[in-house]
Amino acid sequence: MESLIGLLVGAPLLGAAVLLVGGRRLDRVGHWLATGLAALSFVLAAVLFVEMLGRDGDDRGMHQHLFTWVPVADFQANVAFQLDQLSMTFVLLITSVGTLIHLYSVGYMEHDVRRRRFFGYLNLFLAAMLLLVLADNYLLLYVGWEGVGLASFLLIGFWQHKPSAATAAKKAFVVNRVGDVGLAVAIFLMFSTFGTFAFTEVLGNADGAEQGILTAIGLTLLLAACGKSAQVPLQSWLGDAMEGPTPVSALIHAATMVTAGVYLIVRSGAIFNAAPDAQTAVVVVGAVTLLFGAIVGCAKDDIKKALAGSTMSQIGYMMLAAGLGPVGYVFAILHLVTHGFFKAGLFLGAGSVMHGMNDEVDMRRYGGLRKYMPVTFVTFGFGYLAIIGFPYLSGFFSKDEIIYAAFGQGGTQGWLLGGVTLLGAALTAYYMTRIMLLTFFGEKRWQPDERGNEPHPHESPRSMTIPMIVLAFGSVFAGGLFSWNDAFVNWLSPVTQHATGDSPLSHLMVSVAATAVMLIGVGAAWWQYGRRPVPEVAPTGRWVTRAARRDLLQDDFNHAAFVTPGNYLTRGLVYVDHKLVDGVVNGTAAAFGGLSGRLRRVQNGFARSYAVSMFGGAAVLVAVTLLMRAV
Repeated sequence: MESLIGLLVGAPLLGAAVLLVGGRRLDRVGHWLATGLAALSFVLAAVLFVEMLGRDGDDRGMHQHLFTWVPVADFQANVAFQLDQLSMTFVLLITSVGTLIHLYSVGYMEHDVRRRRFFGYLNLFLAAMLLLVLADNYLLLYVGWEGVGLASFLLIGFWQHKPSAATAAKKAFVVNRVGDVGLAVAIFLMFSTFGTFAFTEVLGNADGAEQGILTAIGLTLLLAACGKSAQVPLQSWLGDAMEGPTPVSALIHAATMVTAGVYLIVRSGAIFNAAPDAQTAVVVVGAVTLLFGAIVGCAKDDIKKALAGSTMSQIGYMMLAAGLGPVGYVFAILHLVTHGFFKAGLFLGAGSVMHGMNDEVDMRRYGGLRKYMPVTFVTFGFGYLAIIGFPYLSGFFSKDEIIYAAFGQGGTQGWLLGGVTLLGAALTAYYMTRIMLLTFFGEKRWQPDERGNEPHPHESPRSMTIPMIVLAFGSVFAGGLFSWNDAFVNWLSPVTQHATGDSPLSHLMVSVAATAVMLIGVGAAWWQYGRRPVPEVAPTGRWVTRAARRDLLQDDFNHAAFVTPGNYLTRGLVYVDHKLVDGVVNGTAAAFGGLSGRLRRVQNGFARSYAVSMFGGAAVLVAVTLLMRAV
C-alpha cells in the first residue's frame, strides 16, 4: 500500500504538466482531465485511509522512500513521504474539497478562454499542498511550501488583464516571501542543531536541545505560519487575494494555503512543547488575529472580502488552539476540517451569487436573492449556521472545544483567552448574519452594471450546485461525526498527543455561553440590518468602522513602517551612489584627464622646447648635486 502514497501527489502533478504543456488541443477536455485526476487522488486517499483503519492506533504510519535527493557527505536529503493520522486528515480534506472545487470550476469558468490553463494551475496547487503535508522532512516540506506560493501567485493573478488582480498576486507573493525566510532560517537552525531535516529525528530529539535554540526555531516557524495562514502581522495579502476567480478563493481559504501554517505548527508540536515562550507567541498571534479578522469582516460590503476576514479570524482560532499544546492540537485540526467544509461552501455560494448577479460583489446591491436562488440560499445558509456555532452543526463542536480548552488554561490567562474566544464567537455571528441579511433577505437593491445591463439573478448550473450541496452536508454533519465517542481525539492523539485542561467551566457551561453570545451577535445584526431598509451607500460610521473598512489600517501601517522608510533608504543609497561613488570615480577620471591634458602641452613636437626641457632638467640635477656636496 505504501507504493500508492506517491501517486497522491503524482496524479494532480501529471495533470498540471499535461495541461500546461499540452497546448490548445486539450482545451475541450482539459477541465475534465484535471477534475478526474483530482478525484483519482481522493480515491487513492480513501483506499489508504481504509488500510490505515485496519491497523492498530500506534502502527498506522506508512512511509515511502522514492530516492535520495541530495547526498553530500554528512548532508543528506531524501524525497520520501510519511503518511500518518495527521497527514491523512489533510490529504482527505485537500483531495475531497479540492475535487469538489474542480467540479464547481467546470461551470464557473465555462466561458473563460484560458480555462485549460486555469485547471492546470488548480492541479498544480493540489499537488504542491499534498507534497507539503506528505513530506517526511522539513526540506521537502519547503519545496511544497514554495510550490503552494507559486500556484497561489498564478491563480490570484489569473485575470492579469485587471491591474487589481496583478497587484494582488504580487502582494501575496511578496508578503509570503517574508514568512518563507522564517521557514528557511528554521531549517538552517534545525540542521545545525540536529544534523538532519527528518521529522522523526528533529522532533524526537527536541527535548535534548538547548531551549534558546528551540525558541528561535519555534519563532521562525511561527513567522512562516503567519505568512501562509494570513496571521498578524503578515495578514495584509488575504483580502486582496479575492481578486482571483472565486474557486481560487475557496481553495485557498478552505483546503490548501491558509491551512498550511496550522499544519506546520501542529506537526512541529514537539519543538513548541519544549519552547514555552514560542508557544505563548503562537497563542498571542492566534488571539489577536481572531479578533482582527472578525472586526474587519464586520465592516466589509464586498461579500468575498467579508468572508476573507472571516477566514483570518477562524484560522486565528486554530492557531490559538495549536498554541495551547497537547490540550489544543486535536481541536485545532478538528476546527480546520469543519472549517474546510463550511468555508468552501460559503465561498462557492458567494461565487454562485456573483454568477447570477453579473459578477457584482457589493452586498448592498443584492437583497431578496433567496427567492431567485433557492439552492444557493439553502446551502449557504447551512454554512452560515455551521460557522456561527449553531447547536449540533459542525462549527458548534469544533469551536466549543477550542473555547473550553482556552478556559482550561486556568487563572487569569484562562479567563482572558476564554473571553477572547467568546467575543470572537459573538462577532462571527454578527458579521455572518449581516452577510445573510444583505444578500438573501430584504428588498432587492440591484443596480445596472457599467454597461447598463440589469442583473437577472438565477440559480447556477448543476456542476456548481452539486458541490455546494455536498459541502452543505459536511457543514451539518462533519463535526458531530468526528466528535462522536471522541473519534477524532482517538484518531489523532497517537501523533499529536492529547491532554485535558483544567477548566473552571464544564462543557455544558461553555456550550451555553457560546450559544448565548452567538444569539447576541445574531440579534445585533438583525437589529441593524433586518428591521430597516439598507442604504445603497454605506454610511460614514465611527472611526472604528472606517478603520475596519480599511482593514484596520494594515496597509497604512505597512506603508508607514516599511514602504516609506524603504523609499527614503533607496533615495539615500541613490544619492550616495551618484554623489560619493560616482563622484570618486568621475573625479578620478577628471583628474587624470586634466593632468594628461597639461602633459600633452609639453609634447608639442618642437625641438627647441625639448632642448629647453633637457637643459632645465640637467640644471636641476647639477644644482641638487652641488647642494648635497655642500651639506
